[in-house]
Amino acid sequence: MGNAAELWTTGRRRLYSEVVKTRQDTHAAAAGRRGGRADLVSAGGYAVAGSMRDGGVACDGSRTVCDDGAARNDGVGDGGMCDDVTCDGGVCVVMPTYNERENIEPTLAALFEWNPGVHVLVVDDNSPDGTGEVAEAISAGDTRMHVLHRDGKNGLGPAYLAGFGWALQRGYATLCSMDMDGSHRAQDLHAMLQIVAADPTIDLVIGSRRIPGGRTEGWSRHRNWISSAGSWYARTMLGLGVRDMTSGLRAYRARILRASNLRSVEANGYVFQIDMTRRVAMAGGNIAEAPIVFPERVHGRSKMGIGIVAEAMWRVTGWGLRRLFERS
Repeated sequence: MGNAAELWTTGRRRLYSEVVKTRQDTHAAAAGRRGGRADLVSAGGYAVAGSMRDGGVACDGSRTVCDDGAARNDGVGDGGMCDDVTCDGGVCVVMPTYNERENIEPTLAALFEWNPGVHVLVVDDNSPDGTGEVAEAISAGDTRMHVLHRDGKNGLGPAYLAGFGWALQRGYATLCSMDMDGSHRAQDLHAMLQIVAADPTIDLVIGSRRIPGGRTEGWSRHRNWISSAGSWYARTMLGLGVRDMTSGLRAYRARILRASNLRSVEANGYVFQIDMTRRVAMAGGNIAEAPIVFPERVHGRSKMGIGIVAEAMWRVTGWGLRRLFERS
């Protein structure tokens, strides 16, 4: 079936269309340019550069289990004391975890089924349920799997920054963020990586619940309203056209992360995703949104709380007011 994804560039909007086939179908995509518009279509035009069925260029590094004792909070330092792995290009999916023991095996199995060429970095915050130990056991038998241990539950933003720092230092070309709780589908990441492969001018692809073809499953009307209202408030205050500002399923090019001043990031909770969106935009990056299905988690409990919502409100308000004052 056909879904739509929108790409915002400085000063103008271009429309992307993509065809994502069902799991049983053979995946194919082609891209063509007509009349100044770019389209991803199921046939015609020119073929997508490099089939992304395997997730892109694979790395040959050995498995890595890391101790984050030396990593700094900005995530762009050493990334922990590790048996090193280097990668000339390729995709690294950074997945923070805290008490996701029940989800880690099925989530990783689906991820590697749809994207067998990617590498995964699990960033575990010393989960009491043993998630980190399960991740280590999986990594012992799979060279695509790496584990970064942190001392405790220090927030989503710092976990992603530590993971991004680790992956940037090792030369990955595309860095993805993805939840371990099963709410981010592997087939949606696959489609997003196809977009990255098709157009080298795109710097960030956001998996969006808020554009045609995107949706949530198992959410109450109240929860959907809060999520939509939060994205509306953020894009209004920050002057951005992105429809799903808080989505955590993303694919960044390494170049835009290096240009986004990660050392100055202070956002801790889910507002980290909003902060990263505005930083990519401020760095001149092109941002695309691809439709995704966001199901409710099956196992475990959501990490969302009133403190996370409060942090998002005051940070977004502060950034928005600063933007208005700077324009005046």
